[in-house]
Amino acid sequence: MAGSTPADAGEGADEGGRGSGTVGTRPASAAPGPAGLPLLGNTLAFLRDPVGFYDELAAYESDVVAYNIAGDDGYMVRHPEAIQRVLVTDASDFRRAQITQDSLGQVADGGLFLNEGEQWQRERTALQPAFYRDRVETYAEMMVRYAEQRADAWRGRDAVTVSDEMRTLALEVLTKTLLDVDIRGRESEIGDAAERLTANFDAGTVSAFLPMWVPTPQNRRAKRALAAFDSTIEDLVAQRRAGEGDPEDLLSILLDVEFEDGTGLSEQDVRDNLFTFLVAGHETTALTLSYACMLLANHPDAQAKLHAELDAVLGDEAPTAANLFELGYLGHVVDEALRLYPPAYTVFREPTTDVTLGGYDIPAGSIVTLPQQVVHRDDRWFDDPDAFRPERWAEDRDRPEYAYFPFGGGPRHCIGMRFALMEAKLVLATLARCFAFEPGTEPPIDLSMQLTLQPSEPISVALTER
Repeated sequence: MAGSTPADAGEGADEGGRGSGTVGTRPASAAPGPAGLPLLGNTLAFLRDPVGFYDELAAYESDVVAYNIAGDDGYMVRHPEAIQRVLVTDASDFRRAQITQDSLGQVADGGLFLNEGEQWQRERTALQPAFYRDRVETYAEMMVRYAEQRADAWRGRDAVTVSDEMRTLALEVLTKTLLDVDIRGRESEIGDAAERLTANFDAGTVSAFLPMWVPTPQNRRAKRALAAFDSTIEDLVAQRRAGEGDPEDLLSILLDVEFEDGTGLSEQDVRDNLFTFLVAGHETTALTLSYACMLLANHPDAQAKLHAELDAVLGDEAPTAANLFELGYLGHVVDEALRLYPPAYTVFREPTTDVTLGGYDIPAGSIVTLPQQVVHRDDRWFDDPDAFRPERWAEDRDRPEYAYFPFGGGPRHCIGMRFALMEAKLVLATLARCFAFEPGTEPPIDLSMQLTLQPSEPISVALTER
């Protein structure tokens, strides 16, 4: 979580903004990084402009850059080979960063996202069947149905705020497919809580560095939102226990799982996992769809290619999971939106032993920051990296595997990746069949580092019915 990201005290920079070698008593072999203030390190620079601070680190020629925030030492690592080591090859030498545990643990002190070791492995194994390909494809019809209902609601409108519309749609789809709950009419009970809690971890605010027991106005709002969320979850669980539900959906698995030792998940474990899936799951898909609509609206040639493909493959029919194999350009549009605006914009890890990455020694307990938003725009791996060009994904380019990792990687890659990608493609195909998107919000846009990479202002597009 960026708002609480620790980093390492940096060196001085030369006039070109590159690391200059050594400052003070730092050894010549130390990773370069921006100079910080006594005691404060780089905290003020980060608070003033978190996105700009990441850009400043990315300007160094080194693939490992040191910085310090709030007294915590850390390293931005941006070469794909080193990223692959952290997430895959040497994954056992790294764990979730303690700063992530300390911050997110205030709202969900467990669940698949935060658990480690045997508990994480047991939960991951138990929940995986809900995300098998065959199971996920059974959700396709429901995803399209909800998207069609949203399209019907848009007819006759000149413009929509897609960032709001997609948040509601993604939440409706997620709760119906994974939990077998129709949340329509009650979206705010979860959606408002998610929005307020997400904002509480805005990296550009002091609140992101304060524990939630500190009685700031922001913390009080977040705690009220959390209480409302918990009340809604208690109701959903009670309703499922009292009635019949899909025995194979995620909620049933959470409630009924039995491990080899005869134990199951506690009520708190169930709640923490539901928090993770509901908040993170719908926010990330909603953002992907919002950014994709904005990009298409501002790139008419790309949108024309998408419309031509949809017309050729689908005709007058709604898209299905099977159609996605034929809709290659649609997939490229989604991939390109995730490249330019990855909702999960940084992965944080903490080495459990001293490690060496990119030729620099990194002590155990440091924060290792793997920034998708930086790596995805590196011109070593992507030509014209700031341009929206879906065609790049059809080109045969030899780039490292972890030059693109919107869903993380290794054993802890996002369990919902297949679900999220299918939903994004089916929803976008359904809406783009019905409408041409025209400019409303125009990139480049200001971004806010919260729990996810949020637009600083709502995203809107104009609509023309097709």
